[in-house]
Amino acid sequence: MNGRERIAAAMRHEPVDRVPVMCQLAIGHYLLNTDVSPVDLWFTSEGFARALLTLARRYRFDGILINLLGTDPQWMRYVDRIETAGDGSQAVFFTNGDTARCPADDNVHCFPARGMRKPTIDEVDPEQVYYDDPHGLGGLKYPFYFGLDPYRPDKTDYWPEYLFRTIDLVRGEAEDLSVHGEIFSPWTQLLELFGYENALVYLLDEPQKCRAILAAYTEGAADLGIRQARRGVDAVLISSAFAGGGFISP
Repeated sequence: MNGRERIAAAMRHEPVDRVPVMCQLAIGHYLLNTDVSPVDLWFTSEGFARALLTLARRYRFDGILINLLGTDPQWMRYVDRIETAGDGSQAVFFTNGDTARCPADDNVHCFPARGMRKPTIDEVDPEQVYYDDPHGLGGLKYPFYFGLDPYRPDKTDYWPEYLFRTIDLVRGEAEDLSVHGEIFSPWTQLLELFGYENALVYLLDEPQKCRAILAAYTEGAADLGIRQARRGVDAVLISSAFAGGGFISP
């Protein structure tokens, strides 16, 4: 059995030749254990795909979890300059005034020129909510759009083609491995939209509007999951750090 066959059989509760093994490695682990630079990992599909494949092969994993969406191949058109420090960390200065700090061993930190104020629940229209990607260019915005050029997204044509590039790259190099995609749960997106403290208060004070926002995020998350499956992933992880553990009941 190869890794893809092994995990597929295990997910069907069928016999396997050995227990399948894979792991969602921390971003810092990829940075510390491959030659992929922080900027290449965060802002290029090629860099992230190479990091995923390198460590999957080194650790003899049966599968790979692609936990970041693909990136715009023309992203450098937005860049004024990139600075690299002695410790390997990098900073990207964008032409619109945004800055991205990319540590040599941790997640990127985005500092938008427009500031980092979260919207209030009165400012959010559930009709303008669908799916938010916190790791893309410019970080989170409301209403959300991909990239740095503002536009009003259309839910019927929401997803730029490049979002699936990392899946294509990994799938093309790893037919023997089980390739998994990831989507953020509606609950996680609600908390990120308002900030955790405010979101929890809004759940108590504005339950109906929170339900409408969660329903809109559910539609977008389901849409993305289906598109990842059609792109060839073998499974889709719905990432929700707060589900289980007694915090949210089944």
